[in-house]
Amino acid sequence: MKKILLLGSGELGKEFVIAAKRAGQYVIACDRYDNAPAMQVADEREVFSMLDGDALEAVVRKHQPDIIVPEIEAIRTERLFKFEEEGIQVTPSARAVNFTMNRRAIRDLASRELGLRTAKYFYAKTLEEFKTAAAEIGFPCVVKPLMSSSGHGQSYVHNADELEKAFNDAMEGSRGDVKEVIIEEFIDFDSEFTLLTVTQKNGWPTLFCPPIGHVQKGGDYRESWQPYKISDEALRQAQTMADKVTRALTGAGIWGVEFFLTKQGEVIFSELSPRPHDTGMVTLGHTTNLSEFELHFRAVMGLPIAGIHLEHAGASAVILAPKDVATESQQTVEGSAPSFSAVSPLSYRLDEALTEDRTRIRIFGKPEAHPGRRMGVVLCYGEVGDDVNALRDKAKRLAKTVLGTDPYMEK
Repeated sequence: MKKILLLGSGELGKEFVIAAKRAGQYVIACDRYDNAPAMQVADEREVFSMLDGDALEAVVRKHQPDIIVPEIEAIRTERLFKFEEEGIQVTPSARAVNFTMNRRAIRDLASRELGLRTAKYFYAKTLEEFKTAAAEIGFPCVVKPLMSSSGHGQSYVHNADELEKAFNDAMEGSRGDVKEVIIEEFIDFDSEFTLLTVTQKNGWPTLFCPPIGHVQKGGDYRESWQPYKISDEALRQAQTMADKVTRALTGAGIWGVEFFLTKQGEVIFSELSPRPHDTGMVTLGHTTNLSEFELHFRAVMGLPIAGIHLEHAGASAVILAPKDVATESQQTVEGSAPSFSAVSPLSYRLDEALTEDRTRIRIFGKPEAHPGRRMGVVLCYGEVGDDVNALRDKAKRLAKTVLGTDPYMEK
């Protein structure tokens, strides 16, 4: 049995813990707030800011984990190098986590060192630098904080009049102490997709899941589907790029590598996450023989993965808290377990949504709701040759049924 320290305990971390517990491992789930989703299924919990390096060190010394698994961006990542040097396994590696938690590092690695095709980009720390970069990039353009998640602080800028607000929003949406933004050319893409990439120990080969199509709104995942139709040549390009960047970052685990596919069929590298990916939640609907969380667990533990193959066509759509929800606890009076029905202000209409066959629903169990927060996901699946667009429509319709909220609502 291994002792695993999970840094970040959201919905992705929760599914990873479930995979680990099924294999008899011991997990300590950490986050900045109590009763986060992964804490509800872990052996122990720790509540602290992972941006506090001393607090992070204290938790590591207290529990003496065999493996550290980061699940979020807001971590004092430079401390991970020290833990790794002491013999604690960091997933996928301290180098990978340190690079990918900051858009500057990963973008420069991909574009300047590895020569991958990316959008044209500049960095800015001041409004004047930002305006100069925008003049070089042109309009429309995309603005993001260097460190953020779930689309916080991201926006599209259509003209010069929108620059100041976009810059301020990016700065306010920044996580951690990195106060800098990246401004990118707008790629007129046909669609976006994620290539889940599994790097392994013991000299075993890098594996790829069938590509996953996805749609984001404001930089945040709203729906995904698998399989995503792509030409053999475009898939080869994506796999080559994913292999290059994950080899450069080193380590074992699953990576969510995002790409744009242009109307001309060109594949462009977008971003990378060294952990299970939001869009990969579609695999919880048994689209592949192993979910992304099971794949991540096996890679982390150095367990063999005999192969990855498509078993069903599937689609996912997020369940969002409505605009008029008050920030209020979802906890029952009797205890800490989340209630999934008749909870004020959220009442999950699972019975209505589950009347339809080949449907699964995951309620994350987040202790607080605020407008537009992801509270769960609907998963619909069918045979491999089924119409994926029909599955997408079904998933979105049922996601709206569960809380009465359109998955594409504005936050």
